[in-house]
Amino acid sequence: MTRVTISTVDGVAEVRLARGDKMNAIDPAMFDALIDAIDRLRASSARCVVLSGEGRAFCAGLDMVSMAGDAAGLDLATRSHGIANRVQQVAWGWRMLPMPVIAAVQGLAFGGGMQIMAGADVRIAAPDTRFAILEAKWGLVADMAGFALWRDVRGDLLRELAFSAREFTAQEALRAGFVTRLADDPHGAAMVLARAIAVRSPDAVRAAKRMANLADDADAATILAAESAEQQALLGMPNQVEAVRAGMEKRAPNFAD
Repeated sequence: MTRVTISTVDGVAEVRLARGDKMNAIDPAMFDALIDAIDRLRASSARCVVLSGEGRAFCAGLDMVSMAGDAAGLDLATRSHGIANRVQQVAWGWRMLPMPVIAAVQGLAFGGGMQIMAGADVRIAAPDTRFAILEAKWGLVADMAGFALWRDVRGDLLRELAFSAREFTAQEALRAGFVTRLADDPHGAAMVLARAIAVRSPDAVRAAKRMANLADDADAATILAAESAEQQALLGMPNQVEAVRAGMEKRAPNFAD
């Protein structure tokens, strides 16, 4: 059964978790499908990605029944995907894609679902979405790259929620920094933003994502040098020249991928 679908129109790739009958809970096949989707997008010319879940939920987290048999033999030590292991890649991989990723979140995002959402660059949620860092309920800790991706979340709230597994609202998620903004139609809002990004120079947008990722960890000197290097690589290139010409001529630009 298909776990993840991808369709691309006008540079926007729509990626949808497709296990709606199980609230998109993550089973072994879902892990495989998410990693495959990330690999396919990395090699694609998509200019922006919208990540969503079909049905009543974005993602309910791990399917504990289907994962129980695999838990004993799970290899978490091997860094199979750069700095990440296989489990972390389903969330961390979105952050490492060259193009922006926008998560459209509805229903609920629990446990691993919250961490997959955290991998997106922008996260738009419906006002009635329910959230939980649920792992403590099962005697576990969030280990799908959550703590690496939640560094811009308010620290005391992150601790409270990770310690208690308490369910919380979209309004709390917004105040804490888990989500970017709320929208009654998060998928529609995500698509509007994705289309706005897709008509910008893909060179400039990808450079901006590289800089945003670098700014999470690097010192000021490294960031300043990287800004200069990225700008130097853009100046005078065909897409940058086309951006200027299109703006001066008041027409839609025609960028090369």
